[in-house]
Amino acid sequence: MAAAPSRRRIELADIVRAHGPAVRQGTRLTPGQHRALRAIGACRTAALGGHTERCDVCGAIRIAYNSCRNRHCPKCQTLAKERGLAARRADLLPVEYFHVVFTLPHALNPLAQGNPRVLYALLFQAARETLTTFGDDPRHLGGEVGGLAILHTWGQTLEQHLHLHCVVPGGALARDRSRWLRAKPGFLFPVRALARVFRGKYLAGVQQAFARGTLRFAGGVAGLAEPAAFQAFVATCRTQDWVVYAKPPFAGPTQVLEYLGRYTHRVAISNDRLVNLDADQVRFRWKDYAHGHRVKTMTLSAAEFLRRFLLHVLPAGFVRIRHFGFLANRGRTGKLARCRALLAAPPPVTAGPEPGAALVHRLTGVDITRCPVCRAGRRRLVAVFRPWHLPAPVLDTS
Repeated sequence: MAAAPSRRRIELADIVRAHGPAVRQGTRLTPGQHRALRAIGACRTAALGGHTERCDVCGAIRIAYNSCRNRHCPKCQTLAKERGLAARRADLLPVEYFHVVFTLPHALNPLAQGNPRVLYALLFQAARETLTTFGDDPRHLGGEVGGLAILHTWGQTLEQHLHLHCVVPGGALARDRSRWLRAKPGFLFPVRALARVFRGKYLAGVQQAFARGTLRFAGGVAGLAEPAAFQAFVATCRTQDWVVYAKPPFAGPTQVLEYLGRYTHRVAISNDRLVNLDADQVRFRWKDYAHGHRVKTMTLSAAEFLRRFLLHVLPAGFVRIRHFGFLANRGRTGKLARCRALLAAPPPVTAGPEPGAALVHRLTGVDITRCPVCRAGRRRLVAVFRPWHLPAPVLDTS
């Protein structure tokens, strides 16, 4: 008996195509959320156009549709991630690296939903200022620290969980650039003290935003528009213990790159976590960190699933990966060169952008230019077609 054909795995784009139109009609979405749904639904379909290739040996035809390149699309992040890692590799120093996570309390989630640009920017600012304050303190390092910060807005079940992952070299550049000030092995800064300073800086920033009138209040947080109510809300947040978590240091630069590869271009949910789409029900896997990292499955209505996914669509143009300190874009080249000189480290080996086909071959071992039919010829571009146009027939001109 012949084996039953395997079912194609469900993808986020399938859910968007099936249920996105209803969500867009029945829910008030931001322009960025509308764009994300349109892009993901159209990704690698005739809606975005594409090209036709033909094998130069057997003549086999292949039609390839264009990618949407939206940063929230799980299918479009792999190559972007790998190209980004090439730039990060050149920044690494031969020192211990630390992973510090700054997390906002969930009480701020409703305010963040109406003010994502303001509250996300404050998260970067407060974390950067906190690490800079401790780095400048001679009781700790006494110099300029540097680092990379990556914004994540989601938890495993797609609920809002605002946190910042920071990768920080274990040391600082002296302010007069005369020395590299190395951190104690296995220790950067005390996390409880970090959490208190972070809380103070963040809430001070929120109060300044309120005083400037840059915060919007609607829906469930409309009552916070009143100054007394807002100050009471801030006071409540101040009584909570905020979480700053420092993980054990990385084993070396290779582990740093592996980590960055997992985190820099991650989206709220990847296609490999999706189990199935049954009518209007979506099942997906999630990891329960509170119970030994057990992998469980969750079922949500498609509307609720997309609502949660859309919580994590960033404001247009918002930069979710930022450098600070001696790794900040301004002055980074000179300061990094000075750090390497002080550490007696060789200059980084840099290379130009890797072509897409070569990059895919390096990552997967698959040569996408070779014909999969005869396995002897090469695919050659023969036609390009515009969005919403079907490819024209390719005539045999041999």
